[in-house]
Amino acid sequence: MNFKGKPDIYIKMRCMATVDTLRNSLIDKLLSISNKEYLLALNQLVESSAVDNDAVKLTEEQILMLHLSDKDIETGKLISQDQLDKNDLEWLKGK
Repeated sequence: MNFKGKPDIYIKMRCMATVDTLRNSLIDKLLSISNKEYLLALNQLVESSAVDNDAVKLTEEQILMLHLSDKDIETGKLISQDQLDKNDLEWLKGK
């Protein structure tokens, strides 16, 4: 993925979106599995993985972005994911 010319916050947000997309894709796939043994094995794998349950320490920039996002929501400055994807494609075509 080419992030040349994009601000750092854009890069961070796109990476977070990628994680969310991957997580949602995995959930969709898990919902389609009916083999109990397979699900038990997956559950064991997930439970045995090293997951840090400590609270995530946010940077000042992340906290600022959250505050700005809250203000955008309050003022109705929202666009759909489809529109965001279209905007990204237009931006990429202009490069």
